[in-house]
Amino acid sequence: MVKGFSDNEVKNNTQIKETKKEKNGLAGFLKGKKFTYTLPGKKQINIFGSVVLGLNMILVLLVILYLKNQEFHDFVFNVGR
Repeated sequence: MVKGFSDNEVKNNTQIKETKKEKNGLAGFLKGKKFTYTLPGKKQINIFGSVVLGLNMILVLLVILYLKNQEFHDFVFNVGR
């Protein structure tokens, strides 16, 4: 016999009672709802990609302008106060 194991069969006659709590709030509201996710189309992907790339390019240009142009640096510094 291996230590920790028993040859005797364990009988458990007590039933485990599952307590189900009613969900409140948003979880309760969404309980019966079924949501489906659809992938965005090619046109929508292109629009969002263009917006993200455009904003990144504007950010890079503003950082370069901030570092190279003293007047713009002073403007940003004074507006930020």
